[in-house]
Amino acid sequence: MAVSHAPSQAADRGTEAEKGSAASTVEIYAPLSGEIVSIEDVPDVVFAEKIVGDGIAIKPTSSTIVAPADGTLGKIFETNHAFSIETDEGLELFVHFGIDTVEMKGEGFRRIAEEGQRVKRGDPVIELDLALLEERAKSALTPVVISNMDEIAELTKLSGTVTAGRTAILRAVKK
Repeated sequence: MAVSHAPSQAADRGTEAEKGSAASTVEIYAPLSGEIVSIEDVPDVVFAEKIVGDGIAIKPTSSTIVAPADGTLGKIFETNHAFSIETDEGLELFVHFGIDTVEMKGEGFRRIAEEGQRVKRGDPVIELDLALLEERAKSALTPVVISNMDEIAELTKLSGTVTAGRTAILRAVKK
C-alpha cells in the first residue's frame, strides 16, 4: 500500500472535490478545526505505531467533534472521548480525542449524537470543553485513523490548517 503526504489546499473542499473524485477514492474530512500533525508524533504507541490504523492527528482549535464523512456511527465510548464511524463507502474510521482522556471519565465531553445514528459529514457528534481538556489531558492531539487498512490500496495524508467538516484530511483509494 502506498502512503503519500500532500499539503491540503487550505481552502475549504466542498462539492467540487466530490464531483472530481473517482468512484474508488474516498475523502475523509476534519472532525475538528485545527492543524494536522503526523500520526507518528502522537504521544501514544497505539496510534504512533499505527496499531489501530493509519491516518493523521489534529491539534484542535474547536470544541465540537463532527462526523468526518457520511455514514453510520458505531461505538461511542461511554466516556464520550472517542467514536467509530463506518462511511457509506465501507471505510471504518476511529476518532479519538486526546491521549489518556479516558481517565477523565467523561468530564469535559458531552455526547450529541447516538450510536447507530446515520450522520452526514459535518454533523456534530461530541461537544468538548477544550480549555479543560488541554489543561488536564496528557495531550489534546486527536488521532483520526482508518482501522480497516487492509481494504486500502493507497492513502494520501494531507497537511495544514483544517476546518471541521469542510477540509479534507485523508484521501483513500479502496482496493
